[in-house]
Amino acid sequence: MRYLFFCLVIFITGNFDFISPPKPKQIRLFDGKTFKGWTGDTLRTWRIQNGVLVGGSLTEKVPHNEFIATTKSYSNYILRLKFKLTGTEGFINGGVQFHSRRIANPSYEMVGYQADIGEGYWGSLYDESRRNKLLATPNPAQIKKLLRPNDWNDYEIHTEGRRIRIKLNGEQTVDYTEEDLTVPQVGLIALQTHGGGKVEVYYKDIVLEELPQKNRRQ
Repeated sequence: MRYLFFCLVIFITGNFDFISPPKPKQIRLFDGKTFKGWTGDTLRTWRIQNGVLVGGSLTEKVPHNEFIATTKSYSNYILRLKFKLTGTEGFINGGVQFHSRRIANPSYEMVGYQADIGEGYWGSLYDESRRNKLLATPNPAQIKKLLRPNDWNDYEIHTEGRRIRIKLNGEQTVDYTEEDLTVPQVGLIALQTHGGGKVEVYYKDIVLEELPQKNRRQ
């Protein structure tokens, strides 16, 4: 009888919150003040400036690729962040690594997917130190419309199972499904400043939203 009464109260009041699906868990990966949760060359390459992660230099060429990476691996999520790319000479480029890992030789390099940043690569999906090629690219006309050069831009990386989607400034540029079943869909998240140029890359507001368990497909 008590159970029936309880159900009647719920029906009348419309209070169904107790059966609502759990809200996605959001994790702020960078606190804006410290390198907590990150590893990389924080002595020469990476620094924190006004709440922003900054990599590279405009006064001397970055000798080789450098990555600052999370200490924790993730799988199935939506990653949102803001980035800005500036440079004066050489190859001006950066990127957001995901489902990635560090390799032994060279020790500064990483292998994995990358949401690329730079002329000819904006909004694209690159396979870093593995297949070493672009896996999916947007229409250049779309990038011309969306991109804010030398200013802050938004990246959103949605990875679920073997499907990867990338959005630049709110508009989808990549929808890619990995057909190679040997390619892992879990790994570190990392931020890149590319070697070979006088370049600085800025990253901020780095938030990861883990997808609900019921949506996880490996």
